Amino acid sequence: MARAARISAERLVLFALGTLLLAVTNNINGGRDHWRTVLQADAKGYHAYLPALVVHHDLHFGFMDLADSLGSNPALHYEYRTAPTGDTINKYWCGTALMQAPFYLAAHGMLKAAGREAPGHGKPYVMAVCVAAIAYALLGLWAVGRLLAAWEVEQRRRAWTLVALMLGTHLFYYTIVAPGMSHVYSFALLALLLLAAQRWAAGGGSRWILALGVLLGLLVLVRPVNGLAVLALPVVGGGWRSWSGRLRTLGTRLPALLAATALGAGIAGLQPLVYKVSTGHWWVDSYPGEHFQWTYPHPVDMLFSYRKGLFVYTPLCALALVGLPPLWRRCRPQAVAWVCFMLLLTYVLSSWWNWWYGGGFSARPFVEYLPLFALPLGLALQTVRRPWRRVLVTAMVLLIALCQVQTYQARYFRIHYEEMDRERYWDEFLRIDRLAVAGAGAAIGPRCPGPPYNG
Repeated sequence: MARAARISAERLVLFALGTLLLAVTNNINGGRDHWRTVLQADAKGYHAYLPALVVHHDLHFGFMDLADSLGSNPALHYEYRTAPTGDTINKYWCGTALMQAPFYLAAHGMLKAAGREAPGHGKPYVMAVCVAAIAYALLGLWAVGRLLAAWEVEQRRRAWTLVALMLGTHLFYYTIVAPGMSHVYSFALLALLLLAAQRWAAGGGSRWILALGVLLGLLVLVRPVNGLAVLALPVVGGGWRSWSGRLRTLGTRLPALLAATALGAGIAGLQPLVYKVSTGHWWVDSYPGEHFQWTYPHPVDMLFSYRKGLFVYTPLCALALVGLPPLWRRCRPQAVAWVCFMLLLTYVLSSWWNWWYGGGFSARPFVEYLPLFALPLGLALQTVRRPWRRVLVTAMVLLIALCQVQTYQARYFRIHYEEMDRERYWDEFLRIDRLAVAGAGAAIGPRCPGPPYNG
């Protein structure tokens, strides 16, 4: 009975969030021509594989003008094609399109079944992307809830953590405002990867080994730098020593290990296969001139700057750090693994030549790693004493409200995508009166275009 009640409570939270997200995306993206602004910049490139394969059979993407006229706003033209070898290819990897594919194909099939034109571009396909983002956000939240349960966080506090994670971080922005970007899909995959690792570390069977292979392959295919996620697994596997000991047992399950390796490599290898078909080469540098600058990282800027700092625009992540002392008391190796991974992650992400990653809101490469912030946050809710718990919950409520206001500001560029500084930040801070003007403008036409996301 208790288990049934627990599952029911988690489903209720996910159902409520799902209903809310569907209503919001319908309001923001479904009205008038607002849907034409959903697939901007990088999102166009990610998505382009679907019409290229399903409708046009053209991996050189010669249909770009048609796509802009039918499925976007021609004024938001963005050149996602590149030709480093002389043959035109898509700059972006195909993993995000693969994640969106079931929803795209469902929209395509329903149009055909209804006897309507199915050109591969247009509002039904864009709204399918919006629904896909919500579905994967909820899947990721479900996995985070299961991880928190494994860490013995009580159900009400798990539910509250999931609400805060969805509504109090930039996960909301990349689910609703920018659903075509790769981040919400990476978020879901990373949460599932951590859950599979936790289940296997706790004594699970070969199916979890296979799941790890598939999920890691998908993560890399969506965004190659996501391969770093494998170094986060000790956080849920008992720390480095415990995780290493578990890895040594793989020799006793060689068939599962080989199958997982083949699955992961096969999935990640879809991109080289695309390159081979398109150019005759197995590997192409699709980001010529855009690389990591390992000797010139910007970790402080990435976390604290007014331009895009994670802790400035997603302060709930900073609040989650109060859960590190309880994590240290619960399992020191896991706490050490968490801190070490975050330090490495911040170094790598901040070493990209464009450390603020172009357009968008907050430090967007951290969206996929929000499950790792949710774990100490939920643990803090579980372990702090009652007076301090009230303070923590109050802070979470305030930060959820702040995130929602700033998300709205970012939609209408009151919070600019790359020109913020201290003076401008505080001049715009909580200026809801200016949002009313922006909202009135939105009733006339779609919101302003954003820039390329750069990575």
